[in-house]
Amino acid sequence: MNPLDLVFWTALLKIIWVNIVLSGDNAVVIALAARSLPDKQQKQAVFWGSGAAIVMRVALTLFAVEMLKLPWLKLVGSALLIWIGIQLLSGDEEEDGDGVKSHGSLLAAIKTILVADLVMSLDNVIAVAGAANSDPTLVIIGLAISIPLIIYASTLLITVMERYPVVISIGAALIGWVAGEMSWDEEVLKTFTRQFPDWFGYLAGLAGAALVLGTGKAIATRAALQRKTAEET
Repeated sequence: MNPLDLVFWTALLKIIWVNIVLSGDNAVVIALAARSLPDKQQKQAVFWGSGAAIVMRVALTLFAVEMLKLPWLKLVGSALLIWIGIQLLSGDEEEDGDGVKSHGSLLAAIKTILVADLVMSLDNVIAVAGAANSDPTLVIIGLAISIPLIIYASTLLITVMERYPVVISIGAALIGWVAGEMSWDEEVLKTFTRQFPDWFGYLAGLAGAALVLGTGKAIATRAALQRKTAEET
């Protein structure tokens, strides 16, 4: 495509805008995974996690249409997101003042970011591919430009989470919401789900958010009681 062509720049702007709109949940995951690390490692986790996630998303976009035809893929992805959300809310690492835990190692944080971004990008990449008219050059350029935007959003969210711990729970609930909606959109279940109104998809998202929050908080509470009992004995 000719870089001087108006169509090229229009498509590029569409890709950048789509990524800004669709990358909010990814920024939440990055912030949740990196928030308990020391300042230097926080920046490394955000940078490497965001960069690797973008590269992975480029590869996903090129094969997105075929990948989404795989049966049960969205259900498997939903289960992974539920597990990640619960781990981020009540993981087995260091605990903060709100009783919420998160990963304490750089590699663990980056791994969590990559797995979550892989799953959460399944739907996003379709929108990007559509905006790019399936032009791989545009996809790569648009996603590369989006990297600093995601990094900035993640860094800002970490600061907000440190000041307002309730945002951590909101972020975990968002991951559960995405998982619930994704499971409802599973192609294999369409014969069943199409019998219901569209707003049932929102109920599925709400159920996913409730599952993550309820399970995560329950695990955190039980762990706190076990520690208290151990200290008293």
